[in-house]
Amino acid sequence: MSREIILYIAASLDGYIAETDGSIDFLGGGTELVEEDTSYQELMEKIDTVIMGRTTYDQVVNELAPDNYPYEEQTSYIITSHPEKNTDKLIYTSQSPVELVEKLKKEEGEAVWVVGGGSIIAPLVEANLIDTYIITTIPTILGKGIPLFREFNGPINVKVDDMYIKNGMVYTTYKKVEN
Repeated sequence: MSREIILYIAASLDGYIAETDGSIDFLGGGTELVEEDTSYQELMEKIDTVIMGRTTYDQVVNELAPDNYPYEEQTSYIITSHPEKNTDKLIYTSQSPVELVEKLKKEEGEAVWVVGGGSIIAPLVEANLIDTYIITTIPTILGKGIPLFREFNGPINVKVDDMYIKNGMVYTTYKKVEN
């Protein structure tokens, strides 16, 4: 059995994962979080590995969680053209996202979360290596920004597996359609 590759990400209503300058301030959506949403906790219980690009990693450690790296329990792969010294749980690699995921799928382990960003997601979508897409739609129309899905040679067929609304945001889970 191969490991499940999950893209769990939020996007604006018009499909952007960040503003043009890379900021993600819109993610709050001006919405008051009154209903409990456990989708993040459920994801964290089933993964043991995260993959992200260097820009996303820097954003996590410098802006989002400067004193508390949120993925300490998981093995983190940081895809970068400037690898640093690895630790037990933090692995810098210049491998392509496709090569890395193909390697991880063959290894023993739990599910793998593709955290972002766009340059990591795009080749994985095009290679049809993402098994599950969990997309939270934020009720904000940005008009421009960094797209969730870049132009590529498609199509990639998925089916809706689950959908619900909490705190004014739409959570949709799509599963890869096996051909």
